[in-house]
Amino acid sequence: MRRRAIEWSRIVSQSIHRVVKARTCSALGGLVKVMHPATVGPSAAYSVASHPMAVPRTVDEHLAVLERGLQPRVGEPKRVLVIGAGMAGLVAASELLRAGHDPVVIEAQQRVGGRVLTLREPFAHGLWAEAGAMRIPRSHRLTHALIDRYRLTTAPFTMDNPEAYCFFGGHRVRHTELGADPTALGFDVGEHEHLPPGQLWARELEPFTTRLRDEGDDAWVGITAEYDQYCIREFLELRGWSEGAIEMFGLLFNQEALMNSSFLEMLREEVGNFYTDLDYIDGGTDLLPKAFLPELADRIRFGAKMVALEQSDRDVTVHYRTAAGRFSMTGDYAILTTPFPVLRHVEVLTPFSRKKQRAIRQLHYDASAKVFLQFRRRFWEDDDGISGGGTVTDLAVRNVYYPDHGRDTGRGVVLASYTWGEDAQRWGSLSPEDRIVQALEDVTRIHPQAAEEFEVGASKMWHDDEFAGGAFALFDPGQQTLLYDAIIGPEGRVHFAGEHASLEHAWIQGAIESGVRAAAEIHDR
Repeated sequence: MRRRAIEWSRIVSQSIHRVVKARTCSALGGLVKVMHPATVGPSAAYSVASHPMAVPRTVDEHLAVLERGLQPRVGEPKRVLVIGAGMAGLVAASELLRAGHDPVVIEAQQRVGGRVLTLREPFAHGLWAEAGAMRIPRSHRLTHALIDRYRLTTAPFTMDNPEAYCFFGGHRVRHTELGADPTALGFDVGEHEHLPPGQLWARELEPFTTRLRDEGDDAWVGITAEYDQYCIREFLELRGWSEGAIEMFGLLFNQEALMNSSFLEMLREEVGNFYTDLDYIDGGTDLLPKAFLPELADRIRFGAKMVALEQSDRDVTVHYRTAAGRFSMTGDYAILTTPFPVLRHVEVLTPFSRKKQRAIRQLHYDASAKVFLQFRRRFWEDDDGISGGGTVTDLAVRNVYYPDHGRDTGRGVVLASYTWGEDAQRWGSLSPEDRIVQALEDVTRIHPQAAEEFEVGASKMWHDDEFAGGAFALFDPGQQTLLYDAIIGPEGRVHFAGEHASLEHAWIQGAIESGVRAAAEIHDR
């Protein structure tokens, strides 16, 4: 799941693809195709000696595990307690089971998927909405390997549409009407910045893409050392952008709420082609985690909330609470996929190292909010000629996505608002009823037909979810250097996975990569 929203710069400049992601989930792509360090393997780019060679480090090595399984080893099967039935936990349990081990999954909720959550209620038959992960870059080979394994059907996810709107300061214009001059929207930019916004941004990315093309993935070591201390705003200021250009970037690329996040987070997505060519799973993204149930259902303990954890030099014990009381389970090893904000409320009876404790306390998680509105007819297509893609605005809704699916019903569920950061926090402060009312008011300003066609709505605030504690991990400046090795490193017999334990924060790919890694670490012990 993740932050950007609507691709605008590709429309105003054919030289670059820039999709703004609305963060459970588009980016500049097409410049180079580079694997970023999370998929190359964090140890390869940042801590070369962190793990044994038998643990996968590159995308190809992770892919080989998914396709052929872990390498055979001599020894007794290991009983592994996997905490969490999100994508990381399911992948880890599946690979351990295939390798002959004895995994048991302990899940606090009554479903699999974690932050993969497809809503089918309260919507009409045949409609759904993605409260969590909603799109999958075709560059994410690990995710597509599982989609292929379970024979799920995908369809193209439309990120950009030249007929969609920009709605700023009460004025509505189509992307195609903006042209190449940023002053058309009233931005006070410098003379040297009278370029299509996509070209301005591409000019800053070009040195990085060149460096990665020439040096390969080893370039990330130097890039990280040089730029990890910068947030997005500081990087733009370093490059001499005017305040008007920064404001334009924040609004059109929907980055205002993320200006203080690590520049490297954005850079990885841009050069990794995360937003230029995407799919969605036909029928709902939750079909992917549900595909693991035939092999894992009898190994999952639902409704079991971990409350304490302890380990010795021989085993690990997880204490959990169900509706019937408190229980415990012991295994040889454990894999924690628990988000760190949630892990903060678990009693660790055998204390973790100081570095791990600091990582758990300090790792930044971002807020994310989605509001959905069902309409009885697809007026954005019938009246406005907008099929897929989205509108970006300075209204509180910020991003409006038009669904590709559901056309056969005649109706549609619009993602009426997708926000993160402080924007999402404000939505979370409203009652569920007021979220629907205010989202409908904003969408009606953009599409006057909306009020008359509205039927029902729903919302999801990930930062208010007790099982998530936030939408996704998002480094503050300097946190990759300071915390990353401690985040992914094992603590005795306890291993760690989840999107936060990768560099592909907020993406299913990151969860899969970390699940494969954690399973391989235990298999190799």
